[in-house]
Amino acid sequence: MKQNGYYTSGEFARKANVTVRTIRYYDKQNILKPSYVNESGKRFYTDRDFGRLQQILLLKYLGFSLDDISEISINDTDYRFLQNALNLQLKLVQDRIEQMELVKQAILDTTAAIEENHDINWSQMLDLIHLTNMESSLKSQYQNAGNISARIRLHKMYSKNPCGWFPFIYANCHVKAGMKVLEIGCGDGSLWTENLSELPSDASIVLSDISEGMIRDVRRTLDFDKRFTFSSFDCTHIPYKNESFDLVIANHVLFYCDDINSVCREVMRVLKHDGKFLCSTYGSKHMQEITALVQEFDSHIQLSLGKLYERFGLENGSSILSPFFSDIELKPYDDSLLVTDAEPLIEYIMSCHGNQNQYLLKRYQDFRNFVEKKTKHGFFITKDAGLFICCK
Repeated sequence: MKQNGYYTSGEFARKANVTVRTIRYYDKQNILKPSYVNESGKRFYTDRDFGRLQQILLLKYLGFSLDDISEISINDTDYRFLQNALNLQLKLVQDRIEQMELVKQAILDTTAAIEENHDINWSQMLDLIHLTNMESSLKSQYQNAGNISARIRLHKMYSKNPCGWFPFIYANCHVKAGMKVLEIGCGDGSLWTENLSELPSDASIVLSDISEGMIRDVRRTLDFDKRFTFSSFDCTHIPYKNESFDLVIANHVLFYCDDINSVCREVMRVLKHDGKFLCSTYGSKHMQEITALVQEFDSHIQLSLGKLYERFGLENGSSILSPFFSDIELKPYDDSLLVTDAEPLIEYIMSCHGNQNQYLLKRYQDFRNFVEKKTKHGFFITKDAGLFICCK
């Protein structure tokens, strides 16, 4: 017997303008499961399942494989999950439009060169082929943007320190009129969007990131403000002249770098003689309750495939920086979280750089129920982060 508010596979397919075969295939691939299966095995779907189907169809349209879609999307109909997913999808569409404009221009340039020279510039053609092979970069951008958004959102919602992390960083930058600033690993530019009104009108800020996708993203947010310029490069090879900047900022970046010493040497080179380097990191106790939470659910889960604070953390940061900088000061950031809702905590966990998706996606509803119980009366999380201020 059909329940009220439920659609059969055929009804659901017709409303979504797809075939029943497609719906069954997505079910078999475990990316769109029915909301209800009766005793005889008949499958039923609800209006909320359209949100999941929309996500699948758009990502498929943008060139993602079903395996990719399974890896980067969560089968959750919570409206906040769907809202965040739609915001990320919009960024993906904007990226695709920009990239297709580049492809269009490359085709026009190649055609014009053939008409003019009656020959093919193979280098130009290879550039065109490179531009059309964009799915992997879109996938990476989708994941990076989602990960950063999830981490920032959890801290914004539940941090006990009223100052906030980005205002804390900015307050210690002491940006003055006429200063030239470089941020390496700028991410989505939150350091600046949250402090834009405090920035002197004649400051000059270069926002950089190794990810071209992140730079496209932050440019769309801040390109209106002529104080900002944007560049994508590896911070072990900073493409600026000696003594170019008054201040260099690396917010939670150094522990991701393969060669921290090379980054420090480059930062030293581009800093003016009285310049400063601000680099943040965290310590061994940071967010330790989240690690304990996921391992209680499944002991195989590792949220980080390495302990980043051992590479560059509060405990060893000074010794790593001291060969390059003088007068190193550590400013701790006093804060903690009290999380009262499962959804942002789950998003944070899924954003980590470990193996959690391998174990959680197949048991997602069980994990959600587990986290809901843990957050029902408030889930306390230690924050153990701080900022090194270094003088050249």
